[in-house]
Amino acid sequence: MQIILMEKVVNLGNLGDLVKVKDGYARNFLIPQGKAKRATPAAKAEFEARRADLEKAAADKLVAAQEFAAKLEGVDVTVARKAGVDGRLFGSVTNYDVAEALKTVGFEVEKSSIRMPMGPLKAVGETVLEVALHTDVLANIKVHVVGEQ
Repeated sequence: MQIILMEKVVNLGNLGDLVKVKDGYARNFLIPQGKAKRATPAAKAEFEARRADLEKAAADKLVAAQEFAAKLEGVDVTVARKAGVDGRLFGSVTNYDVAEALKTVGFEVEKSSIRMPMGPLKAVGETVLEVALHTDVLANIKVHVVGEQ
């Protein structure tokens, strides 16, 4: 299916690009989320008429994400979990737990934006994680996992 991107999408393209994607990806994800529209002649004309507004909105989102990343950069959060004597947790610390810890510190972040490349944290210690606030903006945070008895 041929679509017009209404915003930048990672690994797909930038605002205004005409790309061909699988039908299910377009119908089930991109179009319902407002990230794309079908590439019909009417949609192309409408996009060109609104292009300046969409580019300004995208630039505003980027600036807001950069400002938030400057505040979030280097924040330390602590998560306490039950752990054994060897330092392994009886459960794990997931992106949901990190988002809740950030919320208690005063930063509202979606759990899906917290990147955990090695999977959930399963041991006591300190880990640096990335928070993807925008497709182009990343902030690093430190997560301290402490054991409780």
